[in-house]
Amino acid sequence: MPLGQLFLELGAVILALALVGRAAGQLGITPIPLYLLAGIGLGAVMHLGDAPEEFIHTGAEIGAVLLLFTLGLEYTSRELQDNLAAHRNLGLLDLALNFTPGLLAGVLLGFNPLAAVLLGGVTYLTSSGIASKILADLGRLGNRETPVVLAVCVLEDVVMAVYLPVVAALLIGGTLVAVGVNLLVALGAFALAFFLALKYGHVLSRVMNVDSDEALLLGVLGLVLVVAGIADLLKVSAAIGAFLVGIALSGEVAERARRQMEPLRDLFAAVFFVFFGLQLDLGSVPSVLFPAVLLALVTSVTKFIVGWRGAGLAGVQARGRFRAGTTLIPRGEFSILIAGLGLGIAPSLGPLAAVYVLLTAIIGPVMTRFDAQLGPLIGRGTAAPVSS
Repeated sequence: MPLGQLFLELGAVILALALVGRAAGQLGITPIPLYLLAGIGLGAVMHLGDAPEEFIHTGAEIGAVLLLFTLGLEYTSRELQDNLAAHRNLGLLDLALNFTPGLLAGVLLGFNPLAAVLLGGVTYLTSSGIASKILADLGRLGNRETPVVLAVCVLEDVVMAVYLPVVAALLIGGTLVAVGVNLLVALGAFALAFFLALKYGHVLSRVMNVDSDEALLLGVLGLVLVVAGIADLLKVSAAIGAFLVGIALSGEVAERARRQMEPLRDLFAAVFFVFFGLQLDLGSVPSVLFPAVLLALVTSVTKFIVGWRGAGLAGVQARGRFRAGTTLIPRGEFSILIAGLGLGIAPSLGPLAAVYVLLTAIIGPVMTRFDAQLGPLIGRGTAAPVSS
């Protein structure tokens, strides 16, 4: 492909992302659902050449890695341990209420058992990216219910650190012995990385903390990609490897790395979502629309229950409990990532997940804006919050 045509097509895609990003800002919502729609629209009106499509595909993979890395930067190793200990029962409730609907829906839709387990993962995970954006955009990072929202997101990410290598090993297939070896390698690699991140993260932080912003950016980005690559080769999620690097970094270097990486993260994350939209076959949407809508409604309620219950145990009043519940509703980057794993065994899983994510990514941000009206209304007649 001529270089000029490559630049032209990539420039058209990025300009489309810029336009929908501006529209999302004016509407006061997260741009993720609009990025998905932009990808769907671009896929319907233009056919990208092999070179730009390969570039976008690679950029999408980098986007998934950077999303999880910057999420890991939000937590220190001590905070991670404390969150796991303090909210483990809430995490079990979340798993039971939100994994089960997807699993059952997969069975009812005739998916094979592994594809049904993947759909359970799709419905289980709150989008940490969307949740954190809602909190930041609406000025709620200091609210009393916010630690509960963040704790749920962390617990889900830890569950995914076990879930993804198990699923990856099962997707590879082979003999029972081969599957068992893959599982042991994946879980062992994760356990080792988790231990090193918690135990020696301060050493890594000192090594990476150089005066030059340019050297810091290059060093951190290189480290994230190397660890993500090793994790992927060991059948652990590349994104989880990046998350653990984020956990390991702390203090001044974490704050500087966050500022340096955010523009790259936003660029490649946008590419990640538009790439998924580009892959969506519009002809397959009608067949999955009804189950996607039904699943979105059911799991919006179940996720809301988790947030409402968790904030109540923290002593938060009805309006804050409502905010916690609605902030947890959106699914996003990780749900799409999981659906992508199963396209080879259940082609309809991709379109179903895309429509489902789009619906929940709209329902959550819209509902959370009505906390002043709906929070006290829903709270009437309920028991008073119990202090933790």
